[in-house]
Order: sequence, then C-alpha cells, then structure tokens
Amino acid sequence: MAKKRVLFISQEIVPYLPDSEMANIGRYLPQGIQEKGKEIRTFMPRYGCINERRNQLHEVIRLSGMNLIINDTDHPLIIKVASIQSARMQVYFIDNEDYFQRKHTIADEDGTFFPDNDERSIFFARGVFETVRKLRWAPDLIYCQGWFTALIPLYLKKEYHDDPVFSKTKVVFSTYNDRFEGKLDSKFEEKAITEGVARKDLALLKDPTHTNINKLAFQYADGIIFNHKDVDDELRTFASELKKPTLEYPGEQCYIDAYSDFFDKIIE
Repeated sequence: MAKKRVLFISQEIVPYLPDSEMANIGRYLPQGIQEKGKEIRTFMPRYGCINERRNQLHEVIRLSGMNLIINDTDHPLIIKVASIQSARMQVYFIDNEDYFQRKHTIADEDGTFFPDNDERSIFFARGVFETVRKLRWAPDLIYCQGWFTALIPLYLKKEYHDDPVFSKTKVVFSTYNDRFEGKLDSKFEEKAITEGVARKDLALLKDPTHTNINKLAFQYADGIIFNHKDVDDELRTFASELKKPTLEYPGEQCYIDAYSDFFDKIIE
C-alpha cells in the first residue's frame, strides 16, 4: 500500500523563525508524522528576516517563474527550499519581492500590521497550491496552521477541488491564540475572488477580523484543531455549530500521537 501523504502549511517554523508554540509544532509535527510512516511536504512564507545564507536556502528554478495576479497586479512566484538535516525534511518557501522582502514577518518593528497582509496571505495560499501542482504530488491531507493560512481550506474546496492533484484531499485547520487587533484590508473579500471562488463564498470577509478569518477556515475545513487552551470562545461555539471533527491541544508531550490519530480519522 502506498504511503499516505500529508502537506504541512505553516505560518511559522523553527529554526527559520524564533521559538513559539506555533513555530515548534510547525517544525516537529511534520517530522513526527514522517516517522510514523507518512510522506510529507512542508511550506512556509520566506519572510525577509530569514537568513538565507545561514539556513542554506536556494531557489528551485523549475518551480519558480509563474505570475499570480492579485488585485489586478502580476506578482512573480519564487520558490526556495532548505533542508533540516536532523529530521531528513525539506522546507519549501513561498517568496516574492513585493510581499516578503522586508525585515519582519506580519508587523513592523512597532507592532503595526503590514497593510497588505491580506494580499500576502492570498499570494501564500495560491503559491502553495500552484507549487504542489507543479510537483505533481497529490496529498491525502493538508494541515494548515495560523490565520495566515486560513484561505487554504476555501481554495482547496472551491478553486482546486477538480484538479487531479487535490480531488481527494482533506484539510485540517489549526487555530491559535494569535489574535490581532483591528481588521485586515476592507477589500480582502474582493481580492480573494478567483475563477472558482465567488463573493458569496467569502461572506465572512466582509468584516475581516481575526475571528472571522478563522471562521472562514473552519467553514471549509474537514477537521479543526484548537492549538491553545485560550482560543476565542466565539470560535469554539462556531466550530461546535458546524459539527465537524475537532481536537483539543493535548499538550506538548503527546500532541504528535494525538494529531496523527486525528489525521487518520479525517483521511479515512
């Protein structure tokens, strides 16, 4: 029997970004799932604060070169890759000069959100799908974590569901207590529309708060993981009303086993 395939899409991964709950899970969960016999691929944004020389990133020419149109503007898609030797794991990076060549991740040195974070998240999500298509690597399950990945379930179910690479793919969205104040750009809803995604599919983005962005991911996910005990109560209520499989974070010591069992349940 062929190995099951899990695609990991993370907002943060150690050692490319500093330690955090999300970044550590982004690093060690793929390794743990691989060690349990599954085939994996891992993606994250190539933020400008990632040191390419120290982390030995290099561009994958055969995967780069496509343009993605966002808000009526062409943006070249650049794919880079690095290896975590101790885990026998490669990490693919989605890069673009307009969106990711800045010295911080999602906010400037004063903590102010970048005004184009909505477009950056669209570019990241679409860039992952287009790259996996080029790899011709059909995942059985996508695991995505952090609000920056929240469009992944929507695009899977609406834009890429007829693509042979993704036609049988399930998706799990993992939410954190990574709340931000305020809202993303008021035109987020309009910018996220594609051939397969209509305005009605994006109704929650009329008010693009952290809560509503996560709700959108819940709406299209096949399974939901609460990765922190302090997740927004409104999100817990919303998930309960959807009646989808959910998993509470079981703690640092045993989360890999719990997530692995949950993934198997969703795939089957």
